[in-house]
Amino acid sequence: MPRPTSATTVQRPDLGALAYEYMIDAPNRGFIGMAILPVFEVPDKTADYPLIPIESLIKDQDTRRGANGDYQRGDWKFETGTYNCEEFGWEEPVDDVEAALYRRFFDAEEVSTEIAVDRIMRGHERRTAALVFASADANISIEWSTAATAVPRTNIEAGKAAMRAASGLLPNALVMGYTAFRNALNTAEVKDALKYTNPIELGGDEVQRRVLAQYFGVGEILVGGSQYDSAKKGQSFTLADIWDDEYVALIRKSDGGMRLKEPVYGRTFLWMNDAPQEVVVETYREEARRATIVRARQHVDEAVIFAGAKYVLGNITA
Repeated sequence: MPRPTSATTVQRPDLGALAYEYMIDAPNRGFIGMAILPVFEVPDKTADYPLIPIESLIKDQDTRRGANGDYQRGDWKFETGTYNCEEFGWEEPVDDVEAALYRRFFDAEEVSTEIAVDRIMRGHERRTAALVFASADANISIEWSTAATAVPRTNIEAGKAAMRAASGLLPNALVMGYTAFRNALNTAEVKDALKYTNPIELGGDEVQRRVLAQYFGVGEILVGGSQYDSAKKGQSFTLADIWDDEYVALIRKSDGGMRLKEPVYGRTFLWMNDAPQEVVVETYREEARRATIVRARQHVDEAVIFAGAKYVLGNITA
């Protein structure tokens, strides 16, 4: 069977479809980065983009028509931000002999694709978490891990009020790690409030997220459950959460449309000319190793559009 030369890189739509399916299932794998910072496709690797100040949208103006028949006119100006997409990638060699030996158990290219895509997504998740949970705007007084006396709804309402007072915006989502989410569910406040209508013990995580979102008065709760091995190379395996359980973020996030006029927290700029999908999958040959190399890559920049569209509560877990 003919094979491409080692110098030829081939984009693999079959493996790309597998990557797409993997990413569609991302929330069930604990990945929420792309939901917080949806993709915005751009033709250039780096460029300026317009930022519309919130005061330009909500400034109080006298709209009465003048005595001379003239209407009032605006003179709003926009600011600019700059994105600079970077390339991230991961390769997995598929040895010809091993692929043939274990073909009856699994498809080596498919497994390698899932591993490579997971590396890319986990990297994006960690960068997003570092951006969102960089610091707290305010600390709560009773940690949610103190189940008997914690008041998570009171904390969220105070955060909403502070965010609205600072920016005129209200959040449409809450972002928290899995531990913070479980702690909120276990508080006496939440259990007592819902025990007669929606007992929080019933249903799985998806149902509980929906019920808790209604209780907190937001559109959705995004729970980051992804983890990573925090040990250095050669040391024992150590699992750590990507999303810190010390923080909860109130976010005004985009619905993913291709417009930057909406006052939302941020977007993932994707350089389409080099990487036309969120994750591109391609292969090439290394004949010296008798292996096919599976590569997953993306060209992105996680950018804050409007910092005022986020408010972070700290001291969530003891």
